[in-house]
Amino acid sequence: MKPFDDRPHDDEEDFGPSRSEKRRNALDILKLAGQLVELPPSRIPKLNLPEDIVDEIGRTRKVTSHIARKRQLAFLAKQMRRHGDEAFVDARAALGEDRDRQRQEAAHMHRLEAAREKLLEGGDTALGELFDRHPDLDRQHLRSLVRQAKAERDANKPLHAFRELYRILKELDASGPEQF
Repeated sequence: MKPFDDRPHDDEEDFGPSRSEKRRNALDILKLAGQLVELPPSRIPKLNLPEDIVDEIGRTRKVTSHIARKRQLAFLAKQMRRHGDEAFVDARAALGEDRDRQRQEAAHMHRLEAAREKLLEGGDTALGELFDRHPDLDRQHLRSLVRQAKAERDANKPLHAFRELYRILKELDASGPEQF
């Protein structure tokens, strides 16, 4: 019986990227294209993109119909694949920095929210610690805000004092390196 493939097998033969790998790369480019279209127009020139891609991003932004926009986005991704990955290194780096900055801002917001919860749940002990770190605070106003915030939250009323307390903590955080 004759073997199915009678060509000599060479282990070093490279067939190029698999179909799955090509699809993953195409979807990555499509995702990048979507992110570029969502960026504010003022940021696009800073990304060192090829001129035809910048023009195509502008055309894609103008399309408002869902299906037509999806088609236009696919065309933009096709144009981007023609340039290769090296043309979009700066854009990928800038978008990565944005994600890092967003994560840092979210972590900062969570720290402030935790400090506010500590004030609401910790009572006089937490307020005393805050006053020790920030002696120039208006003690009476802050105590009043904490009481109002607790009452608003317990009564399911609009959280005006709750938000005001957050604003004060945010200002304190911006004014000095002390942690809560």
